[in-house]
Amino acid sequence: MRILIVDDEPLARSRLKRLLGQFSEHQCVAEAENASEAIEQIHKLQPDLVLLDIAMPGQDGISLGCQIRQLPVPPAVVFVTAHPQHALDAYQASPADYLLKPVSADGLALALKKVGALTRAHLDKTSNNEVLISYQLGNQQRQTKLSDVYYFCADQKYTRMVFAKGSALLDFSLTQLEQHYPQMLLRIHRNCLINRARFRSLLTLPGGSHYIVLDGIDEKLEVSRRALPAVKQQLALD
Repeated sequence: MRILIVDDEPLARSRLKRLLGQFSEHQCVAEAENASEAIEQIHKLQPDLVLLDIAMPGQDGISLGCQIRQLPVPPAVVFVTAHPQHALDAYQASPADYLLKPVSADGLALALKKVGALTRAHLDKTSNNEVLISYQLGNQQRQTKLSDVYYFCADQKYTRMVFAKGSALLDFSLTQLEQHYPQMLLRIHRNCLINRARFRSLLTLPGGSHYIVLDGIDEKLEVSRRALPAVKQQLALD
């Protein structure tokens, strides 16, 4: 993976860069000491991962993480901070992981493994700029267009992708998918993401439960009460 380190403290950047040197398959492509430098480097270098400090002068890391999330194909974000009290607020940016300083080699290795399941290095695009998702079928590696996917759901330790040709298990999480494709996917339940382009209607049953109907499949997907307000807002429903 190509990694950008963002931290206002030179010593903290140096430590992370030194730790990354232990992993030959990963490369620190640049450093930034503030949000504006970070955004400039992201647009210029298209890193797969940003190791992002939270407490920085000016725009803080959480705000920057939310800004990164809105990019068409954002890099993964792992927050690196000395302040554990920021953990809850940090998750509004849907980070792939959260590391506490001083970062250990083992902790960094686990975060890199988690992020590595879904990065730009695992993505491809057709000539029409269509995002492709890779999946395993037996001993064969195959791909499908994200536009052909109906929804993703949690399936024990994996994520099940339901698409035009059937279904497949993926190694990356719903959170990683949500972070990489915020403009294309919508969470309707803690265990389910739908393809926004496939949305047909929202059903409300007499008992008060709500379900999403998608174009192309008969299955109705439950919307949690917690997610319902955001779903209505995102889909501009009355």
